[in-house]
Parts: sequence; C-alpha cells; structure tokens
Amino acid sequence: MMLKKWHALNSIPAFTFLYSSSAVNVLEKGCILRLARTFLESDVVDYSKLTLDTNPLHFDPKCAKDAGFTDRLVPGMLVASVFPRVIASYFPGAVYVSQNLHFKIPVYIKEEINAEIQAIVIREMKNKYIAKFTTKCFKGGDNLVIDGEATAILPSLTMEPV
Repeated sequence: MMLKKWHALNSIPAFTFLYSSSAVNVLEKGCILRLARTFLESDVVDYSKLTLDTNPLHFDPKCAKDAGFTDRLVPGMLVASVFPRVIASYFPGAVYVSQNLHFKIPVYIKEEINAEIQAIVIREMKNKYIAKFTTKCFKGGDNLVIDGEATAILPSLTMEPV
C-alpha cells in the first residue's frame, strides 16, 4: 500500500489517505482515509453551546473523577463528528445517510485521536455512488475509542485533494 499525506495548514488537522491501486484519487473498496484531531476545551464549550449538552462530565473535573474518569471527557458525539468531516473533505457534496457507533473508551480534552474510515462496499446508483465505510477512532496508537459503520451518497468516486 502507498501512503499520501496532506499536511495541516494552521490548525487544520492532518489527513492521510492509503490506497492500493494506481488510481490515486479514485475511491475503491479497501481505501482508508485518516484524520488526526485534538479536541480542546474551547471545542467542548462550543459543542455544548450548539447542542445544549451541559453534562458536568465535560466541564467539572471533580464530577468526572467521582464518576471514575481521570479527567473531563470530550462528548462522544463530538469525537464521532470527525467521520462526516473526513467524507465531506474528500467528497464535497456527499450526503451522510447513516452512522452507527460503539463507544469503547473515553477521550479526554487535549488527547489526540486518529479517525480512520475504510471503504467496504461501493455501489453505483444512477449517477451517484453509495459507499459504506467502517469508522474507527484510536488514541495512543491502537487504543480503540469508537467503532462503527457509516453510509454516504457520493457525487463521484473521484477524491478531492485535502
């Protein structure tokens, strides 16, 4: 497998793309798209304002410790928001159809996570494509944080450079 990496500009997280054929920018079964991201306290505050999620586990260190965690948690759905971002970044105009998620271990503020989506099924439908992806987030190398599957309607299989 070959690796192509687009470097981050300013605070934009780095994307990587693994592919297994000579068609560098065409999605095919087995392609893996990755994104590294660190969630800051300001991200959690902004998410809370938008969603009205005021769970004290995200804001109160004592509450988090009393619940058995080592620090304040990043909301799981905020962590999972990296999946549609990866898809939309490579396929502008993509429509996110479904996502299932299994939250395995917590993500704490300032921890880097690595999101990975892998194309497992691609079907043509009229002049668009339905793609099913495995979705995973890791921290600290190979510690699985979230896993699941997502389906998206793609306008094309040609990937835009990120």
